[in-house]
Amino acid sequence: MEALLDHIIPLEIKRDRLFIATKRIELPILVMVTSYPPRECGIATYANDLYNSLYNKFDQSFSIHICALEQEHSNYTYASEVKYRLDTSNAEKYTQLAHQLNANEQIQLIVFQHEFGFYHGNDIVFQSFLKLLSKPFIFALHTVLGKPNNELKEYMQLMLNKSVKTIVMTKNAANILKNDYGIDSASIHIISHGTHLVRHTDKIQLKKKHGLLGRKILSTFGLLNSGKSIETTLDALSAIIVKEPTVLFLIIGITHPGVVKIDGESYRESLLFKIKQLHLEEHVLFINHFLELPELLEYLQLTDIYLFTSNNPNQAVSGTFSYAISSGCPIIATAIPHALEVLANNTGIIVDFNNSQQLSTAIISLLSNDAKREEFSLNGIHKLASTAWENSALKHANIFRETIKSALSLNFSIPALNLHHLKKLTTKFGIIQFAVLNKPDLTSGYTLDDNARALLAVGMHFENTRHFENLYLIEIYLDFISFCQQEKGDFLNYVSQLQAFTNENEQCNLDDANGRAIWALGYIIGLEEILPKNIISKASGILNKSISHLNTIHSTRAMAFIIKGLSYSIKNIFNQKAYDTINTLANRVYQMYLHESSQKWAWYEGYLTYANSLLPEAMLYAWKATGNLKFKKTAKDSFQFLLSQIFTATGIHVISNKNWHNKEITGSCNLVGGEQPIDVAYTILSLNSFYIEFDDAYYKEKMKIAFDWFQGRNHLNEIIYNPCTGGCYDGLEDSYVNLNQGAESTLSYLMARLAIDKYNFSNT
Repeated sequence: MEALLDHIIPLEIKRDRLFIATKRIELPILVMVTSYPPRECGIATYANDLYNSLYNKFDQSFSIHICALEQEHSNYTYASEVKYRLDTSNAEKYTQLAHQLNANEQIQLIVFQHEFGFYHGNDIVFQSFLKLLSKPFIFALHTVLGKPNNELKEYMQLMLNKSVKTIVMTKNAANILKNDYGIDSASIHIISHGTHLVRHTDKIQLKKKHGLLGRKILSTFGLLNSGKSIETTLDALSAIIVKEPTVLFLIIGITHPGVVKIDGESYRESLLFKIKQLHLEEHVLFINHFLELPELLEYLQLTDIYLFTSNNPNQAVSGTFSYAISSGCPIIATAIPHALEVLANNTGIIVDFNNSQQLSTAIISLLSNDAKREEFSLNGIHKLASTAWENSALKHANIFRETIKSALSLNFSIPALNLHHLKKLTTKFGIIQFAVLNKPDLTSGYTLDDNARALLAVGMHFENTRHFENLYLIEIYLDFISFCQQEKGDFLNYVSQLQAFTNENEQCNLDDANGRAIWALGYIIGLEEILPKNIISKASGILNKSISHLNTIHSTRAMAFIIKGLSYSIKNIFNQKAYDTINTLANRVYQMYLHESSQKWAWYEGYLTYANSLLPEAMLYAWKATGNLKFKKTAKDSFQFLLSQIFTATGIHVISNKNWHNKEITGSCNLVGGEQPIDVAYTILSLNSFYIEFDDAYYKEKMKIAFDWFQGRNHLNEIIYNPCTGGCYDGLEDSYVNLNQGAESTLSYLMARLAIDKYNFSNT
């Protein structure tokens, strides 16, 4: 792997929690043998990113200790996770380390981050070290060389045949191990190079911030060395600036420390000489200093084309390449295996090694085609979505769990609350309906549905936190609901970007939207003891104006929303009309249950569709409001039936919107894909209501399992919630995650997150 990534410093994290927990309870220990910061090496940064992602992703599941690889006369000051050191030039240290690792009974697994050169000159000693180990170990290979000679083949076979599993980063590397080295394919696992989640920002704003407005930006980054072949781009620039005179080529990164020790700054100086010789001073800018991750990602996001011009065809992967794609950079790259895999299918352009003419032609063509650059950008982001460090952590942890003989339980950490994306989606008028990735799509307009959900979510947040600075959001969403209310008390749903009602209101059934509005209004009214009087008064006025027409609604889920909302509204002050409406609607839902249910189908309809948990929860609220025991029994029986259909041994699998689950189908519905965050969130809200009412730990346990769906406990083992933006992805499909972060999905996640906020799920 390219040794370039030491510029990237992970976002600050708390390092003490797991270390303290390790002392308090005996967690299994995993030891990662690797170069590690502050050593300046790409694998050191990779290992640090992997450590941080595992640490942040899992709570009290295992502890990771680092064994830092050092060279003679190294004198690094490490972070607290570094418990061991190995001077790879000292044969005695290998034996000492083996004895130390073997003696610690808590150590369950050793993971080697391997690169050729780590043990150079001591390869035989390293093989002897592996023989001494009594612990199982895994190799993660950062470079896999094809067509090996006999010596290299024997070395790799001796190493990997002792390893219980081998991790590589590309399909090409896996095929080489299988075909050229004869490694059993069953032991080979592919985990792509991890990438940081990016809070995508407007390119023009970033160019303005960094003084680059009006320039077409080409860039490359990483530790500077001759292997990057920067001169290939410089030779191409003369032709490019004739067609695109505003071009500026950013060379981001200091010279590789290993190069500096041997050759000083001779390579950088040769580039400076070429720039002067070709009169490119106005078109090339060196950023020759340390960049922290947020600033680096800004430079990548403002880049119009990222150039990867490595002259090494054996380079297996490039972390810099991955980071550029995940930042939305259109890519032109030379044909290393990593680039060939990722840039296939209209994701970028491949050029020959050291071919300046071909490179200039590709750059000129792509700079003149805005639509193609946008297409490459979006395709690249979607292709690398699964490689986010959060997903990489989960894939690694699953391999660790499969490898360790004693049981390793993976307990997902609960992310901190993050309202950033909610606020980004919200204008002074209301919350916008859709987003492209995390960028609000203003043209999608607004809906009553989403603003009702937003009112609920922010109301829940205020109830949990008493953060008065967010009250303005409640007022925005409440005013939007008032805007949608018609003279007779009912509500319209669809509002354009220009704040006008659209024709969709005449084409769609609006009952569910009306029901959601009542749910949200009732919830706010139920917070009258803590919210300002003007908010309660406005919410009460809107609800009271609507109540006369609620009995005319017969949509099943709309009735359930109304029952919940009205039940909240009379929690503190009794209202006879609200009570009578609850009773009327609950009896309708109950009659549906009597008509459709049987011994094997305890449900209200002949199928399971969306927002299913809302129905038994509404009956629970109806019982609490009226005291009618038949509502209580129906609630418990139907909820237990639903849970039996959507929970399996592997987690929650809500009903797919590809095909609703008909009662004529035997057994639970197991169609893969088409799972929506809103259905998982509603299930969590219902589980919370049942747990509060019956104090049964069964419901609480199911809440955590369901919430883990957002964290990656799903059939793709990928996150649905984006902790970087605070947004939630729009859906889990059969083979991919829909990365758009619209209002419905984001608000669904927030409601689920706020519902579990008061529970301690550590060690559950």
